[in-house]
Parts: sequence; C-alpha cells; structure tokens
Amino acid sequence: MSAARLQAGETAVVEAAHLDHLFQALTKKGYAVVGPTVREGAIVYDRVNSAAELPAGWTDEQNGGTYRLKRRGDNALFGYAVGPHSWKKFLHPPEQKLWQAERGADGFTIFQEKQVHPKYAFLGVRSCELRAIAIQDKVFLQGQFVDSVYQSRREDVFLIAINCGQAGGTCFCVSMKTGPKASAGYDLAMTEILQDGRHHFVVEAGTERGAEILSELPREAAAQADVQAAENVVADTARHMGRTLDTAGIKELLYNNYEHPRWDEVATRCLTCANCTMVCPTCFCTTVEDVTDLSGDHAERWRKWDSCFTMDFSYIHGGSVRSSTKSRYRQWLTHKLATWIDQFGSSGCVGCGRCITWCPVAIDITEEVRAIRGEPGGANNSGRKEHD
Repeated sequence: MSAARLQAGETAVVEAAHLDHLFQALTKKGYAVVGPTVREGAIVYDRVNSAAELPAGWTDEQNGGTYRLKRRGDNALFGYAVGPHSWKKFLHPPEQKLWQAERGADGFTIFQEKQVHPKYAFLGVRSCELRAIAIQDKVFLQGQFVDSVYQSRREDVFLIAINCGQAGGTCFCVSMKTGPKASAGYDLAMTEILQDGRHHFVVEAGTERGAEILSELPREAAAQADVQAAENVVADTARHMGRTLDTAGIKELLYNNYEHPRWDEVATRCLTCANCTMVCPTCFCTTVEDVTDLSGDHAERWRKWDSCFTMDFSYIHGGSVRSSTKSRYRQWLTHKLATWIDQFGSSGCVGCGRCITWCPVAIDITEEVRAIRGEPGGANNSGRKEHD
C-alpha cells in the first residue's frame, strides 16, 4: 500500500473492504457523511456512518411510473441508478425558517434565523447530479442576488462522485451530455469494479482536498489496466441508456409550438400533482408562508418548496395566470428545456429520468418532445401538425 501524498488529478485503487477508511478520514475532518441507503422500499440519501449502511447488493428497476428494488447477483455498493431524493434537499431544504418575531412592550422584534447545519460530505453523487448542483449554484450564487441559506450549506460540501456502472430505465444523461462519467465539480470520483472475484474502486482526486483524503486511505497506484477497466464500465453504461432525447434545436422547437395539440393531449393525463418538480434536482421554485401563534405574540416566516403545477403558484389579484393543466405542464417543460437556456445559459434538465419514474401516470418528457417533433415514438401523435 502506498503512503506517498497524492496530488489532484492522480488516480489510485482502493479495495471495497477498505471503504470504511474513507468514512473515518471524512469524520476526522469534521464532515457528516450523507450517502445512499435503503429506506422504506427505496434507495434514498441520508446520514450514513459506515460502508455497512450502503445498499450492498441492491439495484433498482425503473420505468415510467414504476420504481422497485430488487437484489443483484453481487455485493455492489452503488449498483443502482437514482432514487426519489436528490442532493437538493440538503442544499436547498424543503422547509426553511427565515426569521421569527416576538411582540414586546415596544412592538415586534425580529430575529434572523441562524444557519445551523453540518459540514456535509456527499458520497455517491452521480454525474448528472453534479451537473444539477452546478446549475443550482448558478441560480442561487451568481447574479445580483445571492441566497444566503444555499451559500452557507454549499460552501463546505465535499463531493464524492460515483461514475455510473448501471443505467436506469428512465436515464438519458448521454443525450443531455451530463454523464455517465463525472467530468468536473468533484473532490473524488470513484468507479466501482467487480471483476474476477475482486471488488474495488478506481478513485481519482479532483481537487487538492480530495487528494488529501485519498492519501489517508489504504491504496495502490492505479495501473493503466485499472484505468481502462473503469473506462469500460462507464462506456458500457452509456450504451444502455433507458431513454434518449434529441436536443437539436430544442429551444426553437418549443418556442414555435406553444399551441401544438400535444399540450392538450398531455393535459388529459397530467394530474398536476407536482411529483416531477419535487424529485427534479434542478427545480427551485418556492413560496413564503407567515404563521403566528394564537396569542399573536409570536410570528415566523418560512420558505417552502413550491411548484409551477399548483394553482396558487401563478395566482395574482383576479386569479391564476395559468389556470389550466395544459398551461402549467407547458410552462414546466418549456422552461426546463428552452427558456432556462435564455435565463441561465444551460438546459434545466440533466437527464436523470426522475420525472418519468415518479410520475403517477408515466408522462415521459422524452416522449413529449418526440411527439412535438412529429417523430415516431411520440405516443398518439398521428394527425398533429407543427405550428410556425
């Protein structure tokens, strides 16, 4: 085992049996490790204290409106796609108290809420999720206004990527150029390899602090054969995407088809339940609620996740701007794939497929785009025409 100090960009091999050393090294640096674990029939992100809490031997089967766990034929720790949770819940929490106020003799005194949270290490971040974090960085940290809640949670996060060894049934990251291999934004990037009775990880240090952590683990220098084996894992995953999405000219396609009859068809199926926005790793819409106690002496202001699928979201004096299901679904898909590009310089979709998996009626964003293009594979698209 090598004891030399590594540098950013260097690669090593770590045996799966030594993965607990990673937990120990991170804990010693003051990080609370969050990673995948099995809870209530799904693989979710939660606090994990050792490799024993990872989903060893579990995988997921996903399709439109379908998610279930099943046993693998091996003990892979990261042999699944993505579950219902994204890292957004830790950086942009679903509920956040902004301030509270107390009534005194001289009126109300407002107390700003202190930002108290662990210093996180995220273990098992997929390439598409790294891209989603980068998108939310742009939303919350760049521009004229900076979100202090997001900033305080984001600045100390240690990111450990997992290059995908299995494509999900609804994944289309290859189409979105967001995976399955992590290319940027990580401190460590790991590829899990189970081959010839050996279970190990090829680990690349993406930053100096990543190299510092990797230097503390039992490891061997990565040979060219190890690097090639990792590349083969990712290449095989790329060949088995569950979905594809043609992004050529997609912004103009959607801008030119606001009245396409497909919007009416999808509206007959959409429940406006907001599942797609809740599981999406880039959606960021919120609402603000003020609450008081019965005495009127205590008040609080809370920020909570909201969705463009709710009636109240676009409500102004006189009614909702988008009162129909058609207008709300069109707003979501068009923003995600078109107006987001104008607003933030990139697509708002990273191809994780969660919106397809967790839609109760299996509405498929890739199918909807194909239907608007008038291509085969868009269900019930006969008789439709393009609108200039």
